[in-house]
Amino acid sequence: MADNAPTSTSPPQPEIPEVMWEEAAWLPCRISCEAPVDHFSVRDLLELAVGSLVETEWKSGEDIPLRVNGKQIGWVEFEQIGNSLGVRLTELL
Repeated sequence: MADNAPTSTSPPQPEIPEVMWEEAAWLPCRISCEAPVDHFSVRDLLELAVGSLVETEWKSGEDIPLRVNGKQIGWVEFEQIGNSLGVRLTELL
């Protein structure tokens, strides 16, 4: 019988020594969650005012891409935390 388990096509990643992570842990990074807005123009931008709503093509309940320094590292979902909006990590890539 042949093993039908999927195989990875990417080369194995080298192990990074823990001491290197400790040295880099203090480095700042920019984290962002982005809901794309299609068909948005400069005119739309100029018409924005306090209380404006911007409709996205993203479906309610779908996870949003999580990026660190512009590179996607996972998926998140929005969640209300008291009077704040938070994100819950749902998948790491």
